[in-house]
Amino acid sequence: MYSVGMSTSERLIESTRALLWERGYVGTSPRAILERAGAGQGSMYHHFQGKPDLALAAIRRTAEEMRATAEGVLGGPGTPYERIEAYLLRERDVLRGCPIGRLTMDPDVVANEQLRAPVDATIGWLRGRLAGIVEEGKARGEFGPEVDGEEIAAAVVATVQGGYVLARASGSPAAFDAGVQGLLSLLAPRTSRASAGSRASGTPGTS
Repeated sequence: MYSVGMSTSERLIESTRALLWERGYVGTSPRAILERAGAGQGSMYHHFQGKPDLALAAIRRTAEEMRATAEGVLGGPGTPYERIEAYLLRERDVLRGCPIGRLTMDPDVVANEQLRAPVDATIGWLRGRLAGIVEEGKARGEFGPEVDGEEIAAAVVATVQGGYVLARASGSPAAFDAGVQGLLSLLAPRTSRASAGSRASGTPGTS
């Protein structure tokens, strides 16, 4: 399951990440962590102070990974709309859900200020990054002046996270895809809407 050269501490972190996603904090027992990591009895306490300390390391790793993945798309080429579109349409295992979103629904994580902090910070970062891209689009005339960057950012995050829930409830990614396409149609740049309207009415559009 893990590479031969991976250290025991790394195996423990990766095992905890997987178990938190699958079972939640309560279901992630020290025994289950050790079994999945292939680590000996007492290894956890040799590298970490205990389960909460290991869980924090795992949550931080998950948060860092999510941020890096999102930045890889949001910081990529294209117009502001195209970058947001790429983020919404990027490949996801929709039916498995989001590891960060899963943590927000775990009462034991939410109730613990230390465990919750990386989750809250990551979602806050994502909203801020999206809001900045929307404001960039407004400055370039891609979005209208009435568009609010923070509101659009909140809508994007809500669409993605809510889409995971709807997809898992129905057992199909169709609900996720429908939500994303609906948001993109509402967010489409003004020039695209004008062109679409002109084509529909039979009049030539302006470039």
